[in-house]
Amino acid sequence: MTETRTLHDVKLQNGAAVAETQVEDVFDDTYKMKEGPKPPRMLVWRNIILMTLLHLGALYGLVLLPSASVSTVAWTAVCYLISALGVTAGAHRLWSHRSYKASFPLRVFLALGNSMAFQNDIYEWARDHRVHHKYSETDADPHNATRGFFFSHVGWLMVRKHPDVVEKGKKLELSDLKADKVVMFQRRHYKLSVVMLCFVVPMLVPWYFWGESLVLAYFVPGLLRYAVMLNATWLVNSAAHLYGNRPYDKSINPRENPFVAFSAIGEGFHNYHHTFPFDYATSEFGVKLNITTAFIDLMCFMGLATDPKSVSKEVIMARVKRTG
Repeated sequence: MTETRTLHDVKLQNGAAVAETQVEDVFDDTYKMKEGPKPPRMLVWRNIILMTLLHLGALYGLVLLPSASVSTVAWTAVCYLISALGVTAGAHRLWSHRSYKASFPLRVFLALGNSMAFQNDIYEWARDHRVHHKYSETDADPHNATRGFFFSHVGWLMVRKHPDVVEKGKKLELSDLKADKVVMFQRRHYKLSVVMLCFVVPMLVPWYFWGESLVLAYFVPGLLRYAVMLNATWLVNSAAHLYGNRPYDKSINPRENPFVAFSAIGEGFHNYHHTFPFDYATSEFGVKLNITTAFIDLMCFMGLATDPKSVSKEVIMARVKRTG
């Protein structure tokens, strides 16, 4: 499986040595799955019903889409981008992997985008993602891809977590998340922020500013945009763990998947990401099919982000020769 990274594998963009590194997102090859019968699968009917209703609503939004004004379509794209960045640049690259540092205004923006994405609050998202990296493709992985495409895509949300996922999640070091006032404020007010940012704001803006019907505004910028964003994120857990090539480490499941990179604004270079989880770009190809990296670069240029971690070409090539 993934080799444990060392300080020699990491360098900042300015070439300085890294003083400290995170181990919570490094694969733990000491974990052994328990022998014997698996725990019974317990369905979460609330999630099953809500996911079904959401996708039915999204299908109706797709029917309404040709009737939407150009302004509404553009607003839908804006909401998609904001919510996507809340996950990719926010919950994932900033809070899960600490691959760069963000100023207070940028953290607030990303937290708002994360609430618009409605994929659990930042604290829970980052905790589960660290567990995913540390115990990838085992019983302790929340969306273990060895259980098949459907389970790793959406099925994992329709059943109770495996006991090992819960157990390992409780043992992670999460003091950095608890110390972030933006993260904890969002966690305390998550339900209200989701209602307002995922549904109410996307619906009211086109209705108030250019007279779009409330029905269309609810189903297109609201439900359709939300469902597409969810599935784009889920494809990182499913398709990018099953389909594609593995140039950096052929011993692990995650793959390089250009379609997922496009739909999830840069998160499809997954073999690279699981090999070098601390790299802020999640890819060696810069901004190619990677809007999130372009966004972080822009934030660094504006002084709103600092210290993006990256991997030297020499380390990448050495790793390719060793495990790719």
